[in-house]
Parts: sequence; structure tokens; C-alpha cells
Amino acid sequence: MNVRIGAGFLAAVLLVLAAPASAQTAASPAVIARGDSIFHGAGNCYACHGAKAEGLVGPSLTDAEWIHSKGTYEDIVKQIHEGVPKEQAKSGIPMPPKGGSTISDDDIKAVAAYVHSLAQKPGS
Repeated sequence: MNVRIGAGFLAAVLLVLAAPASAQTAASPAVIARGDSIFHGAGNCYACHGAKAEGLVGPSLTDAEWIHSKGTYEDIVKQIHEGVPKEQAKSGIPMPPKGGSTISDDDIKAVAAYVHSLAQKPGS
């Protein structure tokens, strides 16, 4: 069987394979929406980061400034899962693991996708 692959398809495959790992974690709108729901609900994230995630006791999550990591999706997952101990908190205010909630690992990934999407600017 002789199969021809279009140049556009081949270029798209090569771009995906060459993209950095964090670019390959782009979440679907459904996952981001689920993360938003958890952020504003069971995760209680809004209690410290504000209803608009612009910061209260915890820092803003809507800009490109990350004080405890590089702000990659993977970093955000890890930070939510592990929290930020008082000794490492640059503000002096700790973040308990999972923000003190009982959300699941899948919930953490959804919240991380939502938080990651907040700081992404068009064209970045």
C-alpha cells in the first residue's frame, strides 16, 4: 500500500513532537472549566487567592510573576500538591498541601490547568 502524507500534516506532527513538555500539557477548555469550579469550590483556593485569583493573603495567579516556581503546569501541580511551608514562603504565609482541602490528584491537575491558563497571554 502506498500512502502519501501531506506536507502540512507532517509539519504539524513535527511541531508537536518538537514542542517543550509544558506546551504539550495544554488542557482542554473542559478541564480548565473543571479547575475553575474546583478553585472556586471544594479546593477553597479563592479564600487566599481571591475570587478573581488576583491575590488576597496568597499571591496573584493572574500575572507572569511566580514567586515559588517557574509557573509551568508541572510546577503548579507540584506546588498545589505539596504546598509551601512557612520556611519557604517568601511572604511568610504558608500554603498547606492542597490548600488545606481534600481534593484528589485529578482535581489538583484540573486546578493547575485553570491557574496555568490565567497567566497565559495571547501569543505566549
